Amino acid sequence: MKPLAAISVLKTFAFALILAAAPLAHAAEQKLVLTGSSTIAPLAAEIGKRFEKLNPGVRVDVQTGGSSRGTNDARNGLADIGMASRALNPEENDLKSFTIALDGVSVILHKDNPVKALTNQQVIDIYTGKIANWREVGGKDARITVVNKAEGHSTLELFLHHFKLKNSEIKAHVVIGDNQQGIKTVAGNPGAIGYVSVGTAEFEVGNGTSIKLLPMDGVAATVENVRNGSFPFSRPLNLVTKTAPQGLAKRFIDFARSKDVNDLVEAQYFVPLAR
Repeated sequence: MKPLAAISVLKTFAFALILAAAPLAHAAEQKLVLTGSSTIAPLAAEIGKRFEKLNPGVRVDVQTGGSSRGTNDARNGLADIGMASRALNPEENDLKSFTIALDGVSVILHKDNPVKALTNQQVIDIYTGKIANWREVGGKDARITVVNKAEGHSTLELFLHHFKLKNSEIKAHVVIGDNQQGIKTVAGNPGAIGYVSVGTAEFEVGNGTSIKLLPMDGVAATVENVRNGSFPFSRPLNLVTKTAPQGLAKRFIDFARSKDVNDLVEAQYFVPLAR
């Protein structure tokens, strides 16, 4: 082959490679990765599906792993957007957070447990092992099974903060990850006590799951009381980015904070912010 012809073939081949790579690059730009809170993940997934329909060619990938994973992944560039079902900690002030809804956290028991309420001190004493039998708080003569959240989950952080405890002080019999694991564990054990999202628990009760939500400071654990601000054990549900969001990430966050997804927020039994 003559030199000029060879060069021409190589140029043609190189151009073809560029054209082939272009759609792949474009596709990568249209993928949005969210990681973090197992509380937010189902809502984010539903918002993602609606966002995809409104934006053909866009794919929203939602992964769980806890709020700490969400903030860490956002900071380290492993996710476009992190999910954290809590306010940012002081050491996370370099990040940007955007509240998309509100949620409460409720202590739950098996529905057949006769105990109707617990004081904050009784909850503390149960979780630190000072109270080990339900008869000590007006229940049946039965051993208490303490269900705790794994580290990295914001529900644990909120629980510890609310009751002024350290995780090392808790004497857990079962350690679980997401809300569904906690609900399943308590529903399957009449002696168990746990704590999960109010919205998730209220939804499960409405569908016949064998749990009940305990009031906090005399206020019923309901989505409505989270909405009106009377329930004392509540938290923001946040999307988190490393810097001020731009492009596709900004469009998604703006959409997730708009009234266009209020029905999705309420379907998850959370409290929407947009009016």
